[in-house]
Amino acid sequence: MTELRRFAQVDVFTAEPLKGNPLAVVIDAAGLSDADMAAFARWTNLSETTFLLPPTDPAADYRVRIFTPGGELPFAGHPTLGSAHAFLASGGDVKKPGEVVQQCAIGLVRVKRDGARLAFAAPPLRHSGPVDAAGRAQVLAALRIAPAQLLDLVWCDNGPGWMAARLPDAASVLALQPDFVAMQGLKLGVVGAHPEGADCQFEVRAFVPDLGVPEDPVTGSLNAGLALWLQGAGLAGDRYVAAQGAALGRAGRVHVVRDAEATWIGGDVTPLIHGQVRL
Repeated sequence: MTELRRFAQVDVFTAEPLKGNPLAVVIDAAGLSDADMAAFARWTNLSETTFLLPPTDPAADYRVRIFTPGGELPFAGHPTLGSAHAFLASGGDVKKPGEVVQQCAIGLVRVKRDGARLAFAAPPLRHSGPVDAAGRAQVLAALRIAPAQLLDLVWCDNGPGWMAARLPDAASVLALQPDFVAMQGLKLGVVGAHPEGADCQFEVRAFVPDLGVPEDPVTGSLNAGLALWLQGAGLAGDRYVAAQGAALGRAGRVHVVRDAEATWIGGDVTPLIHGQVRL
């Protein structure tokens, strides 16, 4: 039997509607099957759709499952911020004032308010270090770049399986015209620095063709992995802003802050739709 469930659609990593990464959130998802969730995610055809459920961990405020049109993810960043926003906006109760604790397949993720923004604590990397020669050859072919342009290629996997390529500058990142056939099997992020004095320090792009998302508009999990790597390698300071989405006509902004507690990945969340959906 289907029923009406609370539903929201939000735009994440932007204060300007339609310039970030949209997210669909089913707020009352208890009772939906895996097949129901997968079918709805295919129907929305967004990069991610989330389903909020009662937590099974007593330390969590809610549990989330995250689906792309092509499958389920253990963790993703823009769905974390968008789901936390929808949970709070729908009257969800939190155990600790000023903080939301999300339960997902990788465990518990803390989300806090950073002024007008929400920010999640970057999860630890599950897989780090240089990518092997075979992976490097595939990335060069997929990005259609010369070996000299690939300054670094590392794993920065915090659950979804990201690897990250660093190019000489932001202009090189924006100029990419990837070969998505050659990219099969990869979840690939690309980063390059903007010139000193620019309003953003880095330009980021994210490619996930296997999950039905050739290019993701703005990607929290990738930016979280990039932040831990870039800061750890001395390539970024404690605070910076990354731009993402320009190649798709978006203007996403990811605000990164490292403090004594964690590296926080923050962004604005703009509500677009709030209503009900029959599922």
